[in-house]
Amino acid sequence: MTAADLPYAALEGHGLRLEPYVPAHLPGLTAALGRPEVFAGGWGGGPAGARSGDDFAAWLPTYLPIGRAHVYVIRDAARTIIGTSTILDLAPAAESAHIGYTAYTPGAWGSSVNPAAKLLLLGHLFDHGYGRVKLQADVRNARSRAGIEKLGAQFEGIARRDAQRADGSWRDAAVYSIVVDEWPAVRAGLLSRLREPLD
Repeated sequence: MTAADLPYAALEGHGLRLEPYVPAHLPGLTAALGRPEVFAGGWGGGPAGARSGDDFAAWLPTYLPIGRAHVYVIRDAARTIIGTSTILDLAPAAESAHIGYTAYTPGAWGSSVNPAAKLLLLGHLFDHGYGRVKLQADVRNARSRAGIEKLGAQFEGIARRDAQRADGSWRDAAVYSIVVDEWPAVRAGLLSRLREPLD
């Protein structure tokens, strides 16, 4: 069986709105993500790749796979841009996809933002016939790995020498996945987290 064509359209719910990237989003993304702590865990090539201001704004469109993937900009309930995430490596015949390039402004860390965004993105994929969704993080990025594991994703292993970091070193990637048979339990867990009061 082949997955259905995946619409590249806005997704909304659980206090968030995920919008397909357009250049008008760039100032908001620069304000949200153009800071060293966002790069510290490995996003954007890691700490050596940290950028801000005009430098970040010039670099971001070269980093995100715009035009080659479904790049989303994430807004909170006040419609402030707080991050980005991408659906890429769409393989409808294999019913597989990858959610990556995810980053949030530090003020959103530890909040309901990541479970809410993943609920929307995963639901979008599984509702259109995808059977496996990959997620991954730099092996050094303990915060991102913990977030992926908390989603209910299963650890598959380490992809060695997966991508080059901004400092020239090569990262190993910790690879996880969620398959369609696991989705009801993962979905229930995410919904439960969204109902829980935050620390």
